[in-house]
Amino acid sequence: MAWKGAITLITGPSGCGKSLFCLRSVTEARAQGATVGGVLSPGRYVAGTKINIDVIDLSGNERRSLATLRGEEDAAHTHAALLTTRWSFDAPAMAWANGVLQRATPCHLLIVDELGPLEWLQNRGWVAGIEAVSARAYDAALVVVRPSLMPLAQARWPDAALLDLGLPASNPPKQI
Repeated sequence: MAWKGAITLITGPSGCGKSLFCLRSVTEARAQGATVGGVLSPGRYVAGTKINIDVIDLSGNERRSLATLRGEEDAAHTHAALLTTRWSFDAPAMAWANGVLQRATPCHLLIVDELGPLEWLQNRGWVAGIEAVSARAYDAALVVVRPSLMPLAQARWPDAALLDLGLPASNPPKQI
Protein backbone atom coordinates (compact mmCIF):
# COMPACT_ATOMS: atom_id res chain seq x y z
CA MET A 1 0.00 0.00 0.00
CA ALA A 2 1.27 3.48 -0.83
CA TRP A 3 0.92 5.81 2.15
CA LYS A 4 0.21 9.52 1.67
CA GLY A 5 2.45 10.66 4.54
CA ALA A 6 0.73 14.00 5.18
CA ILE A 7 1.89 15.76 8.36
CA THR A 8 -0.02 18.32 10.40
CA LEU A 9 1.86 20.09 13.17
CA ILE A 10 -0.49 21.06 16.00
CA THR A 11 0.59 23.86 18.29
CA GLY A 12 -0.76 26.26 20.85
CA PRO A 13 -0.21 27.20 24.47
CA SER A 14 -0.61 24.77 27.34
CA GLY A 15 -4.25 24.02 28.08
CA CYS A 16 -5.65 25.05 24.68
CA GLY A 17 -6.89 21.56 23.77
CA LYS A 18 -4.15 20.01 21.60
CA SER A 19 -4.56 16.55 23.15
CA LEU A 20 -8.34 16.85 23.04
CA PHE A 21 -8.14 17.73 19.32
CA CYS A 22 -6.01 14.61 18.76
CA LEU A 23 -8.45 12.45 20.75
CA ARG A 24 -11.38 13.69 18.66
CA SER A 25 -9.39 12.93 15.49
CA VAL A 26 -8.70 9.40 16.76
CA THR A 27 -12.39 8.85 17.49
CA GLU A 28 -13.39 10.09 14.04
CA ALA A 29 -10.72 8.01 12.28
CA ARG A 30 -11.73 4.83 14.12
CA ALA A 31 -15.40 5.46 13.31
CA GLN A 32 -14.39 5.43 9.64
CA GLY A 33 -12.52 2.13 10.06
CA ALA A 34 -9.01 3.60 10.02
CA THR A 35 -6.10 2.11 11.94
CA VAL A 36 -4.56 4.44 14.50
CA GLY A 37 -1.10 4.29 16.04
CA GLY A 38 1.00 6.43 18.32
CA VAL A 39 0.62 8.06 21.69
CA LEU A 40 -1.64 10.62 23.29
CA SER A 41 -0.47 12.58 26.35
CA PRO A 42 -3.40 14.10 28.22
CA GLY A 43 -2.86 16.16 31.33
CA ARG A 44 -4.46 15.62 34.71
CA TYR A 45 -5.69 18.78 36.39
CA VAL A 46 -6.43 19.75 39.99
CA ALA A 47 -8.12 23.09 40.62
CA GLY A 48 -7.22 24.25 37.10
CA THR A 49 -3.53 23.34 37.38
CA LYS A 50 -1.95 20.57 35.34
CA ILE A 51 -0.19 18.31 37.85
CA ASN A 52 0.45 15.16 35.84
CA ILE A 53 0.77 13.94 32.27
CA ASP A 54 -0.34 10.47 31.25
CA VAL A 55 0.55 8.59 28.08
CA ILE A 56 -1.90 6.37 26.19
CA ASP A 57 -0.96 3.74 23.60
CA LEU A 58 -3.50 4.39 20.85
CA SER A 59 -3.24 0.89 19.40
CA GLY A 60 -3.97 -0.88 22.67
CA ASN A 61 -5.40 1.87 24.91
CA GLU A 62 -2.98 1.07 27.75
CA ARG A 63 -2.41 4.15 29.91
CA ARG A 64 0.57 5.00 32.14
CA SER A 65 1.64 7.97 34.24
CA LEU A 66 4.35 9.77 32.26
CA ALA A 67 5.30 12.92 34.18
CA THR A 68 4.63 14.84 37.36
CA LEU A 69 4.88 18.56 37.96
CA ARG A 70 8.16 19.41 39.64
CA GLY A 71 8.01 21.14 42.99
CA GLU A 72 10.36 23.88 44.11
CA GLU A 73 12.15 21.38 46.36
CA ASP A 74 13.25 19.22 43.43
CA ALA A 75 14.04 22.05 41.01
CA ALA A 76 17.73 21.79 41.90
CA HIS A 77 17.90 18.04 41.21
CA THR A 78 18.74 18.34 37.54
CA HIS A 79 20.93 15.22 37.68
CA ALA A 80 17.90 13.00 37.11
CA ALA A 81 17.72 11.42 33.68
CA LEU A 82 14.48 12.92 32.36
CA LEU A 83 13.76 16.39 33.68
CA THR A 84 12.57 19.57 32.08
CA THR A 85 12.12 22.89 33.83
CA ARG A 86 8.53 21.97 34.78
CA TRP A 87 8.26 18.17 34.63
CA SER A 88 9.87 15.08 36.08
CA PHE A 89 9.42 12.19 33.61
CA ASP A 90 9.10 8.54 34.58
CA ALA A 91 11.94 6.84 32.66
CA PRO A 92 10.22 3.40 32.35
CA ALA A 93 6.99 5.02 31.06
CA MET A 94 9.02 7.12 28.61
CA ALA A 95 10.85 4.02 27.34
CA TRP A 96 7.57 2.09 27.06
CA ALA A 97 5.97 4.88 25.01
CA ASN A 98 9.07 5.13 22.82
CA GLY A 99 8.58 1.41 22.07
CA VAL A 100 4.92 2.06 21.25
CA LEU A 101 6.07 4.68 18.74
CA GLN A 102 8.62 2.28 17.21
CA ARG A 103 5.74 -0.13 16.46
CA ALA A 104 3.09 2.51 15.60
CA THR A 105 3.39 2.36 11.82
CA PRO A 106 2.21 1.48 9.29
CA CYS A 107 -1.21 2.91 10.07
CA HIS A 108 -3.76 5.27 8.60
CA LEU A 109 -3.44 7.90 11.35
CA LEU A 110 -0.31 8.45 13.45
CA ILE A 111 -0.54 10.60 16.58
CA VAL A 112 2.57 11.88 18.38
CA ASP A 113 1.47 13.96 21.37
CA GLU A 114 3.94 15.59 21.98
CA LEU A 115 7.48 16.15 20.77
CA GLY A 116 9.03 18.56 23.24
CA PRO A 117 12.37 19.75 24.62
CA LEU A 118 13.62 16.24 25.38
CA GLU A 119 13.29 15.26 21.73
CA TRP A 120 14.15 18.51 19.95
CA LEU A 121 16.84 19.90 22.26
CA GLN A 122 18.36 16.81 23.90
CA ASN A 123 17.81 14.05 21.31
CA ARG A 124 16.17 11.99 24.07
CA GLY A 125 12.65 11.00 25.00
CA TRP A 126 10.51 9.91 22.08
CA VAL A 127 13.10 9.91 19.33
CA ALA A 128 11.13 7.01 17.81
CA GLY A 129 8.30 9.52 17.33
CA ILE A 130 10.48 11.75 15.17
CA GLU A 131 11.64 8.69 13.21
CA ALA A 132 8.07 7.40 12.73
CA VAL A 133 6.89 10.78 11.44
CA SER A 134 9.89 11.06 9.12
CA ALA A 135 9.34 7.54 7.70
CA ARG A 136 5.83 8.55 6.50
CA ALA A 137 4.36 5.03 6.73
CA TYR A 138 0.87 6.44 7.35
CA ASP A 139 -1.79 8.40 5.52
CA ALA A 140 -1.79 11.28 7.99
CA ALA A 141 0.14 12.25 11.12
CA LEU A 142 -0.85 14.71 13.81
CA VAL A 143 2.23 15.89 15.67
CA VAL A 144 1.91 18.12 18.73
CA VAL A 145 4.74 20.63 19.16
CA ARG A 146 4.83 23.59 21.54
CA PRO A 147 5.08 27.03 19.88
CA SER A 148 8.68 27.69 20.97
CA LEU A 149 9.86 24.50 19.23
CA MET A 150 7.90 24.93 16.00
CA PRO A 151 10.89 26.28 14.02
CA LEU A 152 12.71 22.97 14.64
CA ALA A 153 9.70 20.89 13.58
CA GLN A 154 9.10 23.02 10.49
CA ALA A 155 12.76 22.73 9.50
CA ARG A 156 12.53 18.93 9.84
CA TRP A 157 9.23 18.67 7.93
CA PRO A 158 8.99 21.80 5.73
CA ASP A 159 5.96 20.45 3.84
CA ALA A 160 3.88 19.96 7.01
CA ALA A 161 0.62 21.81 7.47
CA LEU A 162 0.28 23.94 10.60
CA LEU A 163 -2.72 24.04 12.92
CA ASP A 164 -2.41 26.65 15.69
CA LEU A 165 -5.12 26.15 18.29
CA GLY A 166 -4.58 29.67 19.58
CA LEU A 167 -5.33 31.01 23.00
CA PRO A 168 -5.77 28.77 26.06
CA ALA A 169 -9.29 27.89 27.07
CA SER A 170 -10.75 29.76 30.05
CA ASN A 171 -11.34 26.39 31.73
CA PRO A 172 -8.96 23.43 31.70
CA PRO A 173 -9.79 20.72 29.17
CA LYS A 174 -11.84 17.77 30.35
CA GLN A 175 -9.97 14.67 31.40
CA ILE A 176 -9.19 12.18 28.64
